Amino acid sequence: MSAEHRRPVTQPSRAFDWVIGSDDAGSALKLANETAWALLHRVRDGADPEVVDRVVHLAAESGIDDVAELWSNASPHTLAGQLWRIYLLQRIVATNPEETAHFFRQGMEAAPTIHPLVAGVADPIAPNSIAELCRTILRGVFAGDLAVALERASSYCRVMSLGTAAVADDRDNFHDEQATMLTTRSLRYSALADELHAGARRWQDGTLG
Repeated sequence: MSAEHRRPVTQPSRAFDWVIGSDDAGSALKLANETAWALLHRVRDGADPEVVDRVVHLAAESGIDDVAELWSNASPHTLAGQLWRIYLLQRIVATNPEETAHFFRQGMEAAPTIHPLVAGVADPIAPNSIAELCRTILRGVFAGDLAVALERASSYCRVMSLGTAAVADDRDNFHDEQATMLTTRSLRYSALADELHAGARRWQDGTLG
Protein backbone atom coordinates (compact mmCIF):
# COMPACT_ATOMS: atom_id res chain seq x y z
CA MET A 1 0.00 0.00 0.00
CA SER A 2 1.45 3.35 -0.97
CA ALA A 3 2.01 6.20 1.43
CA GLU A 4 -0.58 8.21 -0.50
CA HIS A 5 -3.33 5.85 0.61
CA ARG A 6 -2.50 5.12 4.23
CA ARG A 7 -5.99 6.05 5.48
CA PRO A 8 -8.58 4.82 2.95
CA VAL A 9 -11.41 5.38 5.44
CA THR A 10 -11.26 9.10 4.69
CA GLN A 11 -12.68 8.42 1.21
CA PRO A 12 -14.13 4.92 1.60
CA SER A 13 -15.99 4.57 -1.70
CA ARG A 14 -12.98 5.53 -3.79
CA ALA A 15 -10.66 3.50 -1.59
CA PHE A 16 -12.95 0.49 -1.93
CA ASP A 17 -12.28 0.50 -5.67
CA TRP A 18 -8.63 -0.41 -5.17
CA VAL A 19 -8.05 -2.11 -1.81
CA ILE A 20 -9.38 -5.24 -0.16
CA GLY A 21 -6.36 -6.05 2.03
CA SER A 22 -3.20 -8.10 1.84
CA ASP A 23 -1.38 -11.00 3.48
CA ASP A 24 1.40 -9.09 5.25
CA ALA A 25 2.83 -11.44 7.88
CA GLY A 26 4.96 -8.86 9.71
CA SER A 27 4.67 -7.28 13.11
CA ALA A 28 1.92 -4.89 11.98
CA LEU A 29 -0.27 -7.85 11.07
CA LYS A 30 0.44 -9.50 14.41
CA LEU A 31 -0.58 -6.33 16.21
CA ALA A 32 -3.69 -6.04 14.04
CA ASN A 33 -4.81 -9.55 14.97
CA GLU A 34 -4.05 -9.04 18.65
CA THR A 35 -6.13 -5.86 18.78
CA ALA A 36 -8.98 -7.48 16.87
CA TRP A 37 -9.20 -10.47 19.20
CA ALA A 38 -8.73 -8.30 22.29
CA LEU A 39 -11.58 -6.01 21.24
CA LEU A 40 -13.87 -8.92 20.37
CA HIS A 41 -13.25 -10.75 23.64
CA ARG A 42 -13.47 -7.59 25.72
CA VAL A 43 -16.92 -6.77 24.37
CA ARG A 44 -18.26 -10.31 24.10
CA ASP A 45 -17.04 -11.51 27.49
CA GLY A 46 -18.63 -8.57 29.24
CA ALA A 47 -21.92 -8.95 27.36
CA ASP A 48 -22.80 -5.46 28.58
CA PRO A 49 -25.25 -3.74 26.20
CA GLU A 50 -23.76 -0.35 27.06
CA VAL A 51 -20.29 -1.52 26.04
CA VAL A 52 -21.65 -2.89 22.77
CA ASP A 53 -23.47 0.39 22.16
CA ARG A 54 -20.27 2.36 22.70
CA VAL A 55 -18.28 0.19 20.31
CA VAL A 56 -20.95 0.38 17.61
CA HIS A 57 -21.20 4.14 18.05
CA LEU A 58 -17.44 4.55 17.85
CA ALA A 59 -17.27 2.56 14.63
CA ALA A 60 -20.20 4.45 13.13
CA GLU A 61 -18.63 7.80 14.00
CA SER A 62 -15.06 7.00 12.86
CA GLY A 63 -13.97 6.69 16.48
CA ILE A 64 -11.79 3.64 15.84
CA ASP A 65 -10.07 4.83 12.67
CA ASP A 66 -6.58 4.32 14.09
CA VAL A 67 -7.34 0.74 15.11
CA ALA A 68 -9.14 0.03 11.84
CA GLU A 69 -6.11 1.26 9.93
CA LEU A 70 -4.12 -1.54 11.56
CA TRP A 71 -6.69 -4.03 10.29
CA SER A 72 -6.71 -2.73 6.71
CA ASN A 73 -3.73 -4.85 5.61
CA ALA A 74 -4.88 -8.02 7.31
CA SER A 75 -5.69 -11.18 5.41
CA PRO A 76 -9.39 -12.02 5.01
CA HIS A 77 -8.56 -15.31 6.74
CA THR A 78 -8.07 -13.44 10.03
CA LEU A 79 -10.43 -11.78 12.47
CA ALA A 80 -8.69 -8.46 11.87
CA GLY A 81 -9.31 -8.78 8.14
CA GLN A 82 -12.96 -9.59 8.70
CA LEU A 83 -13.46 -6.67 11.10
CA TRP A 84 -11.81 -4.35 8.57
CA ARG A 85 -14.31 -5.43 5.91
CA ILE A 86 -17.27 -4.84 8.23
CA TYR A 87 -15.85 -1.47 9.24
CA LEU A 88 -15.26 -0.48 5.61
CA LEU A 89 -18.89 -1.21 4.71
CA GLN A 90 -19.99 0.95 7.64
CA ARG A 91 -17.84 3.87 6.49
CA ILE A 92 -18.97 3.63 2.85
CA VAL A 93 -22.61 3.91 3.92
CA ALA A 94 -21.83 6.78 6.30
CA THR A 95 -20.02 8.71 3.57
CA ASN A 96 -22.35 7.98 0.63
CA PRO A 97 -25.79 7.07 2.05
CA GLU A 98 -27.90 8.09 -0.96
CA GLU A 99 -25.64 6.40 -3.49
CA THR A 100 -25.43 3.23 -1.41
CA ALA A 101 -29.20 2.97 -1.08
CA HIS A 102 -29.57 3.52 -4.83
CA PHE A 103 -27.14 0.74 -5.65
CA PHE A 104 -28.89 -1.61 -3.22
CA ARG A 105 -32.30 -0.93 -4.79
CA GLN A 106 -30.84 -1.52 -8.24
CA GLY A 107 -29.32 -4.78 -7.05
CA MET A 108 -32.67 -6.03 -5.79
CA GLU A 109 -34.32 -5.17 -9.11
CA ALA A 110 -31.55 -6.49 -11.34
CA ALA A 111 -31.68 -10.12 -10.26
CA PRO A 112 -34.00 -11.08 -7.40
CA THR A 113 -32.25 -13.50 -5.04
CA ILE A 114 -32.47 -14.53 -1.40
CA HIS A 115 -29.58 -12.24 -0.51
CA PRO A 116 -31.75 -9.20 0.38
CA LEU A 117 -33.66 -11.44 2.78
CA VAL A 118 -30.45 -12.79 4.31
CA ALA A 119 -29.06 -9.27 4.65
CA GLY A 120 -32.28 -8.24 6.36
CA VAL A 121 -32.64 -4.64 5.25
CA ALA A 122 -35.95 -3.02 6.15
CA ASP A 123 -38.39 -1.56 3.61
CA PRO A 124 -38.45 0.98 2.16
CA ILE A 125 -34.86 0.83 0.94
CA ALA A 126 -33.50 4.22 1.95
CA PRO A 127 -30.26 5.64 3.34
CA ASN A 128 -31.47 5.27 6.93
CA SER A 129 -32.50 1.63 6.47
CA ILE A 130 -29.15 0.75 4.88
CA ALA A 131 -27.31 2.53 7.69
CA GLU A 132 -29.39 0.67 10.26
CA LEU A 133 -28.60 -2.64 8.53
CA CYS A 134 -24.87 -1.92 8.81
CA ARG A 135 -25.23 -1.02 12.48
CA THR A 136 -27.17 -4.24 13.08
CA ILE A 137 -24.46 -6.27 11.38
CA LEU A 138 -21.79 -4.51 13.41
CA ARG A 139 -23.75 -5.13 16.60
CA GLY A 140 -24.05 -8.80 15.64
CA VAL A 141 -20.28 -9.06 15.42
CA PHE A 142 -19.93 -8.13 19.09
CA ALA A 143 -23.18 -9.28 20.65
CA GLY A 144 -24.57 -12.07 18.48
CA ASP A 145 -23.47 -14.95 16.29
CA LEU A 146 -20.41 -13.70 14.41
CA ALA A 147 -20.97 -16.18 11.58
CA VAL A 148 -24.51 -14.87 11.06
CA ALA A 149 -23.25 -11.28 11.05
CA LEU A 150 -20.61 -12.10 8.44
CA GLU A 151 -23.14 -13.97 6.28
CA ARG A 152 -25.49 -10.99 6.41
CA ALA A 153 -22.65 -8.72 5.37
CA SER A 154 -21.79 -11.12 2.56
CA SER A 155 -25.35 -11.09 1.24
CA TYR A 156 -25.41 -7.30 1.48
CA CYS A 157 -22.29 -7.20 -0.69
CA ARG A 158 -23.87 -9.57 -3.22
CA VAL A 159 -26.77 -7.18 -3.68
CA MET A 160 -24.43 -4.20 -3.89
CA SER A 161 -22.37 -5.99 -6.54
CA LEU A 162 -25.47 -6.59 -8.64
CA GLY A 163 -26.58 -3.00 -8.18
CA THR A 164 -23.31 -1.36 -9.17
CA ALA A 165 -23.05 -3.67 -12.18
CA ALA A 166 -26.57 -2.71 -13.27
CA VAL A 167 -25.80 1.00 -12.99
CA ALA A 168 -22.54 0.45 -14.87
CA ASP A 169 -24.47 -1.18 -17.72
CA ASP A 170 -26.88 1.75 -17.86
CA ARG A 171 -24.03 4.25 -18.15
CA ASP A 172 -21.82 2.22 -20.48
CA ASN A 173 -23.04 3.92 -23.67
CA PHE A 174 -22.49 7.51 -22.59
CA HIS A 175 -19.98 7.54 -19.73
CA ASP A 176 -17.27 4.95 -20.28
CA GLU A 177 -14.99 6.05 -17.46
CA GLN A 178 -17.72 5.99 -14.83
CA ALA A 179 -19.03 2.68 -16.13
CA THR A 180 -15.56 1.17 -15.85
CA MET A 181 -15.20 2.46 -12.30
CA LEU A 182 -18.56 0.99 -11.29
CA THR A 183 -17.76 -2.33 -12.93
CA THR A 184 -14.56 -2.48 -10.90
CA ARG A 185 -16.51 -1.65 -7.76
CA SER A 186 -18.99 -4.41 -8.53
CA LEU A 187 -16.13 -6.89 -8.76
CA ARG A 188 -14.77 -5.63 -5.44
CA TYR A 189 -18.14 -6.12 -3.77
CA SER A 190 -18.31 -9.62 -5.20
CA ALA A 191 -14.83 -10.44 -3.90
CA LEU A 192 -15.73 -8.97 -0.53
CA ALA A 193 -18.87 -11.11 -0.40
CA ASP A 194 -16.76 -14.23 -1.02
CA GLU A 195 -14.31 -13.24 1.70
CA LEU A 196 -17.01 -12.55 4.28
CA HIS A 197 -18.73 -15.84 3.48
CA ALA A 198 -15.42 -17.66 3.89
CA GLY A 199 -14.84 -15.80 7.15
CA ALA A 200 -18.16 -17.04 8.49
CA ARG A 201 -17.19 -20.62 7.66
CA ARG A 202 -13.79 -20.20 9.27
CA TRP A 203 -15.36 -18.79 12.44
CA GLN A 204 -17.67 -21.78 12.63
CA ASP A 205 -14.91 -24.36 12.19
CA GLY A 206 -12.41 -22.53 14.39
CA THR A 207 -9.86 -21.69 11.70
CA LEU A 208 -10.26 -17.90 11.61
CA GLY A 209 -6.79 -16.53 12.34
